[in-house]
Amino acid sequence: MASHTLPPLPYAYEALEPVISKQIMELHHQKHHQTYVNNLNAALAAHATATQTNDVSALISLQQKIRFNGGGHINHSLFWKNLTPPGTPGNDLTGAAPTLREAIISRWGSEEAFKGAFGAALLGIQGSGWGWLVSAGGPKGRLEITTTKDQDPVTGDVPVFGVDMWEHAYYLQYLNNKAGYIEGIWKIINWAEAEKRYTAGVENPLKL
Repeated sequence: MASHTLPPLPYAYEALEPVISKQIMELHHQKHHQTYVNNLNAALAAHATATQTNDVSALISLQQKIRFNGGGHINHSLFWKNLTPPGTPGNDLTGAAPTLREAIISRWGSEEAFKGAFGAALLGIQGSGWGWLVSAGGPKGRLEITTTKDQDPVTGDVPVFGVDMWEHAYYLQYLNNKAGYIEGIWKIINWAEAEKRYTAGVENPLKL
């Protein structure tokens, strides 16, 4: 059975500074994401064994582990790609994502109104989870802001971009200042990647 591996970052660990520190990126990628990959592989191996032995009880008990760790692998694989170093061309919404920008303004009236609505959704997450801009039903669909609990991935819609609101994504740098983390994240959103997802969809995230 093929196993999943940790995808490399498309930039250096320090490349997102000062918005996200090198220390956070190293821990987040090398420790947290790697753990999701390891646990997913273990759960899938156990699932294959249970399937061969027709152990229905084991198959049922493994579903939550596959959902949690598989979701963590999917979400983080998407997350790394929807970030870009500050000041790079991909970080310019107007230049990098004209189609998406037009859809955002049509939906929320302005970039500022969209960012305000998205930030409010992120701050409204209780406990751990993710905030997403999604294209409903497929590429070039109606844009919606949604949240998912823990490591649940987006299903049914296209994840245009997501923001990790687990404490390990920001706490070492921002402590309990979630609003500061959210304010900074706009400086590193990869709008070029978001434009591609909005117009063309996303390939199998586990192959990213």
